[in-house]
Amino acid sequence: MSQPETGAFNSDRTVRRQAWAAQRAALEASDAKHMPDGRPHSRAWGLFTLLLQGLAILLRLLGLYERGVRNALDIGLVEHELVFEGLPPAFDGYRVMHMTDLHLDGHPALPGRIARLVEGVACDLCVLTGDYRFRVHGPWDRVTEAFESIMPAIAATDGIVAVLGNHDAAGMADMLESLGARVPVNSTETLSRGDAAIHVTGIDDPHYYFTPAAARALVEAPDGFRIALVHTPELCHQAAEAGFDLYLCGHTHGGQVCLPGGKPVITHAGGFRRYASGFWQVGKMKGYTGRGAGCSGLPIRFNCRGEVTVFTLRRA
Repeated sequence: MSQPETGAFNSDRTVRRQAWAAQRAALEASDAKHMPDGRPHSRAWGLFTLLLQGLAILLRLLGLYERGVRNALDIGLVEHELVFEGLPPAFDGYRVMHMTDLHLDGHPALPGRIARLVEGVACDLCVLTGDYRFRVHGPWDRVTEAFESIMPAIAATDGIVAVLGNHDAAGMADMLESLGARVPVNSTETLSRGDAAIHVTGIDDPHYYFTPAAARALVEAPDGFRIALVHTPELCHQAAEAGFDLYLCGHTHGGQVCLPGGKPVITHAGGFRRYASGFWQVGKMKGYTGRGAGCSGLPIRFNCRGEVTVFTLRRA
């Protein structure tokens, strides 16, 4: 469970959360990408929208659009075992369920599919790595309603820890916490088993909303076994340099529309294309990029099955 928070800690956390929310709201209003390379990038909405419209028309002409939608709703539960030398013995066998890129308002059947998939899955911790809304702007009341049906299906001893993605608004942090999740914003949650502990550091989305606070949170994380929750793989090198053991992310959807064999066409990961799906490693740090349970752009998938992933942590 999380270590107890003192009144002074809570007060400081509130001040920092308010400052972050104001800064995040300003970045959202700018409608530009603020990325770790330090330069804001314009969002090419016009061209991307035309490409999506063209792809939808082509798929309908070929009679493949509905198949793509069926593929998107065929979400799998994937289990992996990860071995670490530095894992405390008390956490040997610790199970972490990872959900990312849910895009819950992208298709009306999606929340029910996810809830049924995770119901009854035993885990110690559930982590969510962002992108809960289908579009980047607009209302998210349907996202709230979807989480209200999904949260009760999650059976996690140490609860739910979530971070935001580039499709998410700052206000979603409070929404998630009102439903029982914890949302560390560029900060760390500590989970204990007796005298042993692991540390889970949650980072705000670095693809649109990077700030120096994200990099500082990685450097300032407590010593010990550390897990980074980040929406994208774009901070993997900084996390590895800071000594993290495990990095969980999403954002790429594994490509969503892939060539036969699962080779992605588009990843939206820039120079991190080799981290676009599944396992990877930087130095001693293990990483995993989930394919996501939802879709963005169009509610379709080809050669890239959506997933919810459960990791069992083992001590070497």
